[in-house]
Amino acid sequence: MKSNTQFSVLMSVYAKEKASWLKESLESVFNQTFPPSETVLVADGSLTPELESVISSFKERLKLVRLPKNMGLGTALNEGLKACSYLLVARMDSDDIAAPNRFELQIAAFERDKDLSVSGGAIEEIDSLTKKSIAFRRLPLGDGELKSFLKKRCPFNHMTVMFKKEDVLSAGGYLHLHYMEDYYLWTRMAEKGFKFANLPQILVRARTDKALYGRRGGFEYFLSNKKLYSYMKEHAMIGLKDYIYILSIRFFVQTLMPNSLRSFFYTRILRKL
Repeated sequence: MKSNTQFSVLMSVYAKEKASWLKESLESVFNQTFPPSETVLVADGSLTPELESVISSFKERLKLVRLPKNMGLGTALNEGLKACSYLLVARMDSDDIAAPNRFELQIAAFERDKDLSVSGGAIEEIDSLTKKSIAFRRLPLGDGELKSFLKKRCPFNHMTVMFKKEDVLSAGGYLHLHYMEDYYLWTRMAEKGFKFANLPQILVRARTDKALYGRRGGFEYFLSNKKLYSYMKEHAMIGLKDYIYILSIRFFVQTLMPNSLRSFFYTRILRKL
């Protein structure tokens, strides 16, 4: 790909993550058909010796930001965003695997559409240990479809997004909301009229395990949903009828449904809706 566009990759890692997964994730970032101009990695608190060893092996290619204690993803990403040097920033999770042409596809999307603020894509969910394919998450592609979709579900696979740094900052950046910092950000950006798009291609292979579906349940997670949809209702993005309907479904799935059934619901039913 012939392009002079420069961009940053933004990642965060904390002590509970596996060193081998971080290594594989970083390798997938650096072995791109269109590699990043810089990669910012936030160490969110103290890390294990194994994670530190992986970071040391890539130290010449990383811009490392260290936080004195674990602050959570939202704070870590905001601190990392400050260190990103370029207009375009690509998110990447430290346990996922980027498709080799991910950044090439996304840079091309931004070069085609100068008004674009956020570009994401599809993911393949894989078993965290065996890498066996579990499910795919494909989302609407166009701006209008995405903003309609946003009123009920998150419009982006967070680990796939590339965005304009100044647009994200103008919407307030990442704000704390238990496991929903990204969805809250897209909601505020949509309210401000920033343009969204998704690519149809699979951009990331995302590791998934039973713990993921546990994190998508529980009363605290439901309260995050309630706060987000209350924001939408208060800002006239959704009406009272949709607000009640959405929260009723989410209360059942997130607080009453057992984790094993929730896993089936997400991978076999919700992915097809």
